[in-house]
Parts: sequence; C-alpha cells; structure tokens
Amino acid sequence: MLVSVILNATDSRAFDVSAVRGPHISDLYMVIYRDPDSQILALQKGELDVLGDITRPSDIERLASNQDVTLSISRGFHLFFMGFNLRKGPWNDRTLRQAASMAIPSVQIVRDIFSGYSEPVNTYLPPVSPYHETDVTTWGYDPDGAKALLERAGWRWAPDGRLIAPGEDSPLKAVKILSPTAQVAPTTAEISSRIADALKGIGIPVSVEPLDFSTMIRRLDLHDFDLFVMAWSLTRDPDSLFAFFHSSMDVTGGYNIQGLHDPLLDEVLEELRWAPDRQSADRAARKAQRMLSEISPWIPVYSRYMVTAVRKGWDGVISTQATSADNLWTLLNMRSSDGSERPVFWCLSDEPRSLNPLSTGSAYDWQVLGLIYDGMIAVDPETLDDIPWLATGWEVETVSGEEGEHTRLTFHLRDRVKWHDGSPFTSKDVGKTLEFLRDNEIPRYFDNVRDILKVETPDDSTVIVTMKNVSFWHLHNIGGSPIFPAHLLEGVDNWETWQPASEPHPSVKGLTSLVGTGPFVFREYRPGEYVHFVRNEDFWMIGGD
Repeated sequence: MLVSVILNATDSRAFDVSAVRGPHISDLYMVIYRDPDSQILALQKGELDVLGDITRPSDIERLASNQDVTLSISRGFHLFFMGFNLRKGPWNDRTLRQAASMAIPSVQIVRDIFSGYSEPVNTYLPPVSPYHETDVTTWGYDPDGAKALLERAGWRWAPDGRLIAPGEDSPLKAVKILSPTAQVAPTTAEISSRIADALKGIGIPVSVEPLDFSTMIRRLDLHDFDLFVMAWSLTRDPDSLFAFFHSSMDVTGGYNIQGLHDPLLDEVLEELRWAPDRQSADRAARKAQRMLSEISPWIPVYSRYMVTAVRKGWDGVISTQATSADNLWTLLNMRSSDGSERPVFWCLSDEPRSLNPLSTGSAYDWQVLGLIYDGMIAVDPETLDDIPWLATGWEVETVSGEEGEHTRLTFHLRDRVKWHDGSPFTSKDVGKTLEFLRDNEIPRYFDNVRDILKVETPDDSTVIVTMKNVSFWHLHNIGGSPIFPAHLLEGVDNWETWQPASEPHPSVKGLTSLVGTGPFVFREYRPGEYVHFVRNEDFWMIGGD
C-alpha cells in the first residue's frame, strides 16, 4: 500500500536539527488557493511548489503517479469522534454508549472513505502521540454483541425495532446527530450518515441534522444537542484530556462539550494537569485513557494522515513520521536543486482573518504568524522532544514559598538575536510578553500564563518565571508561547483590534508592526492572492550556533 511505503520511508530518515543553517530561500509566497481542484491544478502546472493537507484519496493517488511531485505522509495529531450529551438520558447510560460504539463499523467506514489514508482509532489520543495508550478496553464492531450487551442491562425493543430503556414503557424518541453540511465538509457528512444508519441498526432512532459550522458550535455551546461529530487538532501534550473531560471544563463555550462529570476521572486528570515530572504525567495520561475507554463519552472514529506534495527541484525537504513536509523545518532547510535563487510558492488554503497574533485563533493566520514569531523552546520534528530556540537552555525546579510549592523556570536566552526592525532581543521582551498576556487575560494564551506568579529579569539574557503551583506542563506553556517585541507591545492600546500587518512600523520605513524574531520577515498581504515574505538576514540560525 502506498501509505505503508511512504510512512516506512519517512520513518527511516534520520534528521539532525543541529545541522540546519537556514533559511536559504530569499522569497516565500504563500499563495491563496481555496478550492482543492485549483490547488491540485496549480501544483501540476508548477504554480505551487508545496501543497499540504491533501485529503481526497483520488488526489493522492493521482499525485503519487506524477513524476514531477514527491509525496510525504505522516501520522497526524488529529482525532475525529462522535460525542454524546451526557447531561440527559438516554446518553447518561454507559451501557448504551458502549453498545453504540460496537454498532459502528469504524474500520470499514475509514477504509471506504479514505482508502487507507487515515487510521481507525479506539482511544482518546492519536497513535502519533508519545502518550498514546494501547492497553485499553475496545468496543469493536459487533452489532449482535451490542444488542446482547443491552439486553443483559435490561434494555428491550419495541415492535418497530426502537430501543426501550430499563424501567421505561415508551421507546426512545428520535434524535439528531449535529454535523457540518455536505457542502462544507462532504467527508464528515458522509461519516455522520453512516453512523446514523449503524445506530438505527441496534434500535437508536437517529438522523443527521446538517448545520453551518457557526450554528453548530452555538448549539454545542448552549448544550442544545443529543449527538455530534467533531474533529480536533491536538498537540504533543496530553493535557488536552483535562480540557476535554474534566468536570470544571463543562461551562458555556468550554471544551467539555459532552458534559462529562466523573469524580474518579477528575482525580486522575488533576494528577495529569499538575504532574510534577514527565513520568508522573505519562502514568496519569495512560490511566485517564484507560478510564475513558470504559466511560465512553466519545466514540473515537479515525485519525488523519497528513499528506503533502512537493514539486521536484527542491533539496532539503524535511518529513518525519510525526510531520509531513509542509513544516517550518522544510522552509529552514530547502534550497533549489540547481543552486538558483528562486522563490518558493507555498499553498495557503484560505484567507488569513486578521493577522493579529494576540487575538486570532485561525489556523491560516498562524501559518503566516508562525514564520514571524518564535518561542523560547521548539519541538524536534522527529523525536518530539524539546529543543533550544530563543533560549539556549533552561532549568525547571520545584521551590517552596509562603503558599506552598511552585514550579520555577529559568531560561537562558540566545545571544545576538534581533527583531526584524534591528532592535536587540532581550529578557525585557519575554517579561513584557508574559505579563501582557496574563494581565490582559487574552483568551488564546490565558491557559498558558494564568498561573504565573512573577517574572524576573535579572539581566538581559536571563528570565525567571515562578508559577503559582507545580506542573510539568508549565515548561511547554511558557517556553512555547510566542514572544512579542516589548517596544511595540507598549504601543498597543487595544489588543483585540490591533492590526499590526496594516500598521506602519513607528520608526523603520518599509516595515509594518508585524515584527518578530522568526526566519521570515512579513512584506505584504494581498487578499485573494498571496502573503509575501523575505528571508530574515539576521536570523540566528543562519550560519549559526
């Protein structure tokens, strides 16, 4: 199978992050192609060099036979599932949820729809996660077994085939699965329809209610639903399990959409959230997954493979089992095979919304902003380990204070780093950023910075962050947050309406206020056409440490 061949080839490549000395390309254009057909056509015509997030099996098969294109496929931090509203019957019955899991032919659905380019899952973190637990209770496809499970628990069936709950006289009422429309998400709509058919097969009278995505989210926020389908893009850290399933997150707009309240699970999730070290976090994450598989608040269905196509003629493209070729490391390492100085044309699948790094949550905005702003630590694309970035090193300590124990993070900043406007990067920038994000309670970052007790900057190259409590995840939350220039943050009156991409730099002609330390400098955004960057000639990695 093509997937196996590419995954195995990808997995065999060794990649040494310390050998990267880029970027080597001088100009980068993120070209806006919203329609998948136009994206494929542009790639085949040579108008695009890199196209990521290819989802249609027919496109993948066609590109696999194209001699001008190389494909990379990796496992993704992605999870698609069906969720229940546990706040009301009958979905607060665990046996019914388990039986529903057994009724759905997830393996067959994934095979039919994705032709092998996604993998069925039965747990609550994707297989690529370092914390993925395989020793869980699985509810494999077995509709007869599902009916037997229900019957043992006292469920029975009305003459018309609908289920009747234990102690009830009337059969279940008709319910809906909330799903995006087929026009917006045809694959999701098809999966929803097949799930509905499978559930009807064991006596659950269900149909699909297609909604535009904003309406669907509003219904979920108001808890006005029975069943829903959803996909999450996740990170390498498993503390997302706390956000999704801890009872404290069952609030309007919270991530505990299904309304799970389980005191024993809460205890384990708190152990995960406040784990003092990786070993404790790993134990708690695995225990939580085992418990969730029994509780069954979701029916996990599949995790996507990430597929990227790169036109021939470029050397230094980076892909691993954990990341396809459309990543920052490729941009740092790629160069023209013939040695010529030519721009890279990279597909951006939708318009950026605002390019305001303080407020936007759009993935398309962050494809742009992620090349401009850096954090103090980064992630090795192969091992997923922490690696130095704006910080060359750090210490994590547990210290005692008047109010108990605290995590204390000490970061040692890299020398000779400059902002795009030529100003030196110092500990003042880190301190100002963290305090600005905390004090303004900016939603995108607040979970990262809310527990900061104090930030100290004893010199230009040292930052000491003391947290209010102890958690292993504080290092990733603080070290992974983007750092903004203090001298520009000081001029931001309203972080929600700030428009740095269209605001001229206060002192450097030709620059906007979209200024970072990253490998590329923002030049121009033309709506409907492209975002243009040039190489940051002062980027610390070029010929560097």
